[in-house]
Parts: sequence; C-alpha cells; structure tokens
Amino acid sequence: MGSPDIASRRWIYEQYDTQVGADTVQRPGGDAAVVRVHGTQKGLAMSTDCTPRYCYADPYEGGKQAIAECYRNLSAVGATPLAVTNCLNFANPQRPEIMAQFVGCLDGMGDACRALDFPIVSGNVSLYNESKATGGGSAILPTPAIGAIGLLADWSKSATIAFKGTGDVIVLIGERSGHLGQSLWLREVHGREEGAPPTVDLEAERRNSEFVRAHIATGALTAVHDVSDGGIAVTVAEMALAGNIGAMLHAPLPCGVACALFGEDQGLYVATVADHLLLETLTAADAAGVEIERIGRTIANRLIFELPDDDYVVTLADLRAAHEGFFPKLMGDVAPVES
Repeated sequence: MGSPDIASRRWIYEQYDTQVGADTVQRPGGDAAVVRVHGTQKGLAMSTDCTPRYCYADPYEGGKQAIAECYRNLSAVGATPLAVTNCLNFANPQRPEIMAQFVGCLDGMGDACRALDFPIVSGNVSLYNESKATGGGSAILPTPAIGAIGLLADWSKSATIAFKGTGDVIVLIGERSGHLGQSLWLREVHGREEGAPPTVDLEAERRNSEFVRAHIATGALTAVHDVSDGGIAVTVAEMALAGNIGAMLHAPLPCGVACALFGEDQGLYVATVADHLLLETLTAADAAGVEIERIGRTIANRLIFELPDDDYVVTLADLRAAHEGFFPKLMGDVAPVES
C-alpha cells in the first residue's frame, strides 16, 4: 500500500485515463489520434510529423512533405484537414547554410499550405540547436515539426490502419515511381544517406486525399494507411500487425523489388476494399482521375511477397517478435525498476 499522497495521485490518474479512454476513438499508433466532441457525433483528428532527412537533402521539398504528410495522416482516418501549427527547429541561423535550410523549408511549407487549403494558425521557433564547441558539427537536422488537426462529421466512421478480416482486396491509391533517394531502405540496408528526397505533387496529394476521405465516409475502404517511411512493404506490415491479419502481395514490380516495395513515393495510400465494392471503387477512382491498383489480398497469419525469383514469407508472430523486441534489445534487456 502506498502513501496517501501516492494513492491519491494514482486515483486521479486512473480517473483521468478512464475519461480520456471514453473520449478517445483512436489512440496514437495509427495515422492520427481521434477524439469525440462532446454532445455531437463530430470527432477531432490530430497528427504530428516531419522527416528531417528530407529537409536536409532538399529544404524546399522537405518543407512541402512535412505539411503533406500530416494532411495525409488526417485524411487516412477520414478527417477533413483544417489547420496547422508548427515548431521550427533549426541550428544557428547566422550561418548561411542554416538560414538557407530555414528559408527553403518555410517556402515549401507555405506552398503546400496554400495548395492544400491548410493554413498555419500558430507555431514557434527553436534556433541555435547545436554546440559551439564543435563549430556547428553537432547541428541538428532541419526539423520543421508539424502538428495538424482535422474534423470528422461522424467519429464512428473513422478509419484505422488495422486489417479487418481475411479475403479483402488490398489496393494502392496514388501513382508510384519507386523513389529510393533518402529512403530508410537505402540507409538501413546499404548504409547510404544520399540522393534527393521524393518530390511532392500537391495537386495529386489533394486529389488522392479527397478520394480517400469520401470513400472512408461511405464505408468502401475498410482499412487505410498512408505510405511513408519504409514504403509499401512497411505500410502493409504495420497494417497486418495492427489487425493481426496477414497479407499476400502480388503486385507487378515495374521498377524492381527494392523500389516497388521500399520506395518512399509521396501521395500514396494502402487500403482494403470488400470484394462486393471493388468494381464500384475502381470506377469511382477512374472518374476522379485517381490512380488505383490491386496489389494483393488479406490472408490469415503471415505476409507473403510474391517476387520474381522466389516468394518471401514471414509469419506475423516472427514479425511481431522482431518489432516489439527492438527496444528491449537496444536497451540491453534492462529489467524494470520496481516501485
């Protein structure tokens, strides 16, 4: 039994968590968190994002991507994006190269906000994030962190990233080119941090996102996740782990295995569609000028990637063990301290 003060605090935390749990439709872990608006069916969706390595490689495209990523995150749960806040984290702006990063990111953010009708309503700036002792060698990557909020007319219709059942068709919404510059695949597999980041087509971002939101609202899309770090393969793996349902991907590989599965093209979503709504969804996409392709189907308990030479198969149990075991392994399996 703890002291009265500790017991009181614990009771307060429990009550708070109970209330938050009652209000929270989606906790963080997917594309955006969603909370109910009391007294209505409305829901508020919230997301934060930024990809500093993109901003370092090309500040203008990186600034655009930071805004577009949050726009997609909100759209992926079915919310209409409303507004942006930011925290602009940079090194010493008295150095020309850092000021160039700052200006480039702001220009990209501004163009994205105007094109997506996604205004910045607040924010702050954090500069000089480096050590004088290293002469700027410890400067942080340019990090215009974006926070964004969107509105759902009916919170009960929000989408999640989790696969919902076996037998659903998996589709890719948006046009892919297999861009590998500045990708996690290039860095983690080959130890190379090079190339230009993926470009952001703002017209395509808006067109694809509007299509996704509309078809979440009708219930045609049963699970939705935007493609970002790690490309399509990682997106599908995250959806499978969230729903504990596997997938078989049999999409053609127009540019080779690496770029097709791990390219970090922008403006893409992976979604599932029930069989009886597939033709209607494909027809609607064509009418809206939205690229869509069938890339697989959900299955029981494993991921299967059909490749030209040999299929790659991994069970969800092995995938989950690798995913959830990463942090304990990084920390050296340190046992928790008992209170």
